[in-house]
Amino acid sequence: MSHSPRKALKEMILEYSKELRLPMIRKHLEEQIQEATQRDASYEEFLTQLLEKECDARREASRYNRIRLAEFTHKKYLEDLVVGDLPEDAQKKLKLLKTLDFIREGRNVILSGNPGTGKTHISIGLGLKACLEGYKVWFTTVPLLVNRIRECR
Repeated sequence: MSHSPRKALKEMILEYSKELRLPMIRKHLEEQIQEATQRDASYEEFLTQLLEKECDARREASRYNRIRLAEFTHKKYLEDLVVGDLPEDAQKKLKLLKTLDFIREGRNVILSGNPGTGKTHISIGLGLKACLEGYKVWFTTVPLLVNRIRECR
């Protein structure tokens, strides 16, 4: 008989988490209850663990959505860039660009140069880094931008 009030409370938690759109709480409730019971965790620890799972999932979904909405043509990370193959001026500026200070300062970056010098890789890499750090990004090239402008007319 002592299990029915507990079961009713769990069902209420599941209903509230559904109404509040907290899917990770619904997904992990049972395992967190068992883990908290085994560890003799406090209510605060239990709730913190449950909310942490929800926050982690939302952060990950936000990162995924920012990358998807950025419209990158490829996924090229800065870590995959062979810095030694870049032109000398690009090598010097890359370290500064990687800090993303230009975003915080509200400045634009325009990359220009000959084909095959790493402009697209650098710009996509910086865009991906910015997405992962919480910034909204839109990636385009001059030809794609010109096409969009024409379509809008």
